[in-house]
Amino acid sequence: MFDISSHPLAVTFIIGLAAILVVSEFGWQLGIRNNTGSVGSNFSTLESAILGLLALMLAFTFSMALTRFEARRDAVLNEANAIGTTALRARLLPDPQRSETLKLLREYVQIRLDIVRSGTSLVELTRAVERSNALQEALWQQAKAMAAKDKGAVPTGLFIQSLNEMIDDQGKRLSALRNRIPNAVLLTLFAIASVAGAFAGYASGIDAERTRIPVYVMGTLVSAVIYLIMDLDRPSAGFITNSQQPMIDLASSIASFSD
Repeated sequence: MFDISSHPLAVTFIIGLAAILVVSEFGWQLGIRNNTGSVGSNFSTLESAILGLLALMLAFTFSMALTRFEARRDAVLNEANAIGTTALRARLLPDPQRSETLKLLREYVQIRLDIVRSGTSLVELTRAVERSNALQEALWQQAKAMAAKDKGAVPTGLFIQSLNEMIDDQGKRLSALRNRIPNAVLLTLFAIASVAGAFAGYASGIDAERTRIPVYVMGTLVSAVIYLIMDLDRPSAGFITNSQQPMIDLASSIASFSD
């Protein structure tokens, strides 16, 4: 199946707009050929039903995109908080575990910042994910070394608890990044928009005034709303992106910790 998410937003918007306008023009030409001077009640009812269905699909899909956008935003904050808690508890550990753990955590945060600056999401960089997993394993080895020295140490237990939460939060963030609007939903949305454009073009063609302007305005506005929906659904592309300020603040905070 054609995957919309694998293509640039601008290209998708232009193709979608062109498809809607072409179908609208086809409806316009068909309306001129079948011109009766008035629009039948049955056709008006059908046109209203199609436009109502389009509005419902737009609202439904926008809600899906917004929910996923908020989930990714919360995932960034939760992961930053988990890493920050782990770093604070790491300062309670004795050396050499304390200095080595803080060093690993600084690199762990830096990987995320580098991904954001490069404009690529974490889920799309296999090497970054693999490096994060390797750092998690190194941190876990530090925790194991501390637990082997003194199984009853409170700082070690607290550190292990926060480290486990940090690892879980990376999984939640990756899951949020992968949770996109299903491709079938977006294709259905474009199909309904095209059908609605065809009906609007046909109605304009058989109308006495015969003007294309309302049809073109409708097609452009619908395409713009679909573009906004797809922009919300892409975490690292377009104009609307999740703020990484919690991670930036965390990097500055950890950098100030003494080894």
